[in-house]
Amino acid sequence: MVTRRPGATTIAEVAERAGVSASTVSRVMNGRFGGDPAVAERVRQAAAELRYSPNHLARSFALGQTSAIGFLVPDLANPSIQAVLAALSKAAAGDGYRVLVADSAEAVDDEPLLAAEIRRRSDALVLCAPRMSDAELVRVAETLAPVVLVNRSNPGAAAPTVTVDSRTGFAALARHLCALGHRRLAYVTGPPGVATRNRVNGINDVVAEVEGVTVVRIEGGASSEDGVAAVEEVIASGATGVLAFNDLVAIGLVHGLTERGVRVPDDVSVTGFDDIPFSRYMSPALTTESVPHRKLGEMAWARMHALLRGTEPDHDVVFQPRLEVRRSTAPAG
Repeated sequence: MVTRRPGATTIAEVAERAGVSASTVSRVMNGRFGGDPAVAERVRQAAAELRYSPNHLARSFALGQTSAIGFLVPDLANPSIQAVLAALSKAAAGDGYRVLVADSAEAVDDEPLLAAEIRRRSDALVLCAPRMSDAELVRVAETLAPVVLVNRSNPGAAAPTVTVDSRTGFAALARHLCALGHRRLAYVTGPPGVATRNRVNGINDVVAEVEGVTVVRIEGGASSEDGVAAVEEVIASGATGVLAFNDLVAIGLVHGLTERGVRVPDDVSVTGFDDIPFSRYMSPALTTESVPHRKLGEMAWARMHALLRGTEPDHDVVFQPRLEVRRSTAPAG
C-alpha cells in the first residue's frame, strides 16, 4: 500500500502502485515502452490514480533535449518581428517544439550573453540580430550551434539564413520618389549595423544612376518616437521626399509633420519599409516595401527542423520585397 505524502507524486510511487520498476514507468510515460501492452496500461492507470505528472525538466536533462528553441530578437515591440515570431511558433508547434524568446531591447552588447543564456534552455537558436558585429555573429553561430539566422547573413557564419534584400528594396523606394520628380531626398537612418548599411547602399545606387539627386542623412532609430524626433531636421533639410528606416519611423514622422502643419504628401512625400498592418490603415496610407515576415518565420523553422533531425537544410533564401505605392507619396510640388 502506497502512503501518499504531501506534494507531487514521484515516479517511485507510481512504480510501486503498478508493481513495476521506475525505469518501466519512465519508458511508458515517455512513449518508449515496447513491452506487454497490459503492463503499459497498468502503469498509466496507476499514474492517473496518483495524479502523477512527469517532470519534463528532469526528462530534458536526462535525454539531453528540451523540445524548445530559442529566438533572440532586437525589439519584440516591432510588429514585423511579432509576425516572424507568430509564424515560427506555429510551425515549431506543429513538430512538437515551443519557442522561448529573448529581447535585447536594441542593446547590441547584451546580445551574445542573451544568446548564450537562452541557448542553455533550448535545443537550438534562431538569431535575429541585425546590429551584431560580423565577428560576433560568426562566433555565436559556431559556439551555440545549431543556429539559424533571420534577416542577417554572413559568409563566415556556418548557419542557414533567411533574409530580405533591403538594398534592392530601398533602391526601389528611391526610384519611386525620383519618378515622381523628387530630387532632394532625406533618409532618416536606423540603428548602426548591416540593415542601415544595406539601405544606404540602395539609396546610393539610385543617386549614381539619376542625375541631380541629393540625399540628406538624418540620424534616427527604429521606433516611431525616433520618427517624431527627426521632424525638425527633416523640415530644415528642404527635402520633398523622405525615406524612413522602417514603417514605425515613417509613422512617427508623418504624425510629427502633420502636427507641424506640413502636409503629407502635398508638401513632403514619406516612405517606410516592412509593410506592417497599420501602415495601410493610417492616414495617409503609407508607401512602403512589403516584406513576407510570416514566410521568414516558416522557412526559418524548416531549416532549424532539418538541423535538429541531422539532415541537410534547404538552401539559403533572400526575399525580394515588393513596392506598395499608397497615398503618402505624390508628385513633387
